[in-house]
Amino acid sequence: MALHYTYNQETCRYEPVVVSPKRFAKKSFRFLGLSFLLGAAFLGYYNLKYDFLDERIERETNEQLKTEWQLLQEELEKTSAHLTKIEDTDDHNFRTILELEPLPQSIREAGTGGREKESDQVGYPLIRNSIALADKISNRLTIEQQSMDELNKQLEAKQHERASRPAIQPISNHNLIRLNTIFGLRLHPIFNYVRPHNGLDLTAAYGTPVYASADGVVVFAEPNTGYGNVIFVNHGYGFETRYAHLSRYNVKKGDRVKRGQLIGFVGSTGTSTNNHLHYEVIYNGKYINPISFLNTDLTQEEYNRLIQHKHEQPVAEK
Repeated sequence: MALHYTYNQETCRYEPVVVSPKRFAKKSFRFLGLSFLLGAAFLGYYNLKYDFLDERIERETNEQLKTEWQLLQEELEKTSAHLTKIEDTDDHNFRTILELEPLPQSIREAGTGGREKESDQVGYPLIRNSIALADKISNRLTIEQQSMDELNKQLEAKQHERASRPAIQPISNHNLIRLNTIFGLRLHPIFNYVRPHNGLDLTAAYGTPVYASADGVVVFAEPNTGYGNVIFVNHGYGFETRYAHLSRYNVKKGDRVKRGQLIGFVGSTGTSTNNHLHYEVIYNGKYINPISFLNTDLTQEEYNRLIQHKHEQPVAEK
């Protein structure tokens, strides 16, 4: 061990310095204390100046999560805006066309209050807002789905009503020889006196196919004194059509028929002087001029496609 020496002027000699245990301990504690203070100061400075590795990683992770959550919030806001457009189209287009009232805003936002209270329990504002917005979107989607179901039901009802409205000529123009449009009082060709003529007369060759002008149910299909062989079809919604002077039937009472379906063939039964179809339209118990219900926009090709059903074969009677 190296010794420390000091020069003694009285003896003119270098003598070893003897350190007492007390003095040694005092110097040691002073050195250690100073080292501790310097270390603590350096550590404090380092902590203020630099983060710990795990803290830095956690902070970076939190920033990344915050950025991703903000992107999620933006996507939710875009979804909400897109849903608003759908709701607007529903209220002002679809419901207007189908004659339904727009849904009140109170109904579209019904039930969101309870969810908002649940989201209020979340401490972080960004997460709380996203949860509240997601809940609102979910609720609005549920209401919109219910609205779409209602619209589909209304559309089906409208389609059924439209299909039940007499709209086509019961004899194809291709087979039609002459159309007598006199409706109302006329001189009867057999009885020779004026009496009401409540329909149209469509002259065609014997056995020409006769088609239902709308969807409905056959309520009468048998001979009648004046009508001869006649078919009554109840279409619902107040409409009924009648097809008279047939040579024979292709349906019977109770059959459901579709627009364009073959139901009988032209003849000259009953009080008739030639082969023709007497066609009547009745609405709420009153005779209506059938000419008002004939769709003149159909081309012959469209008419042919309409009357071609795989379960009927429109072959003329021989």
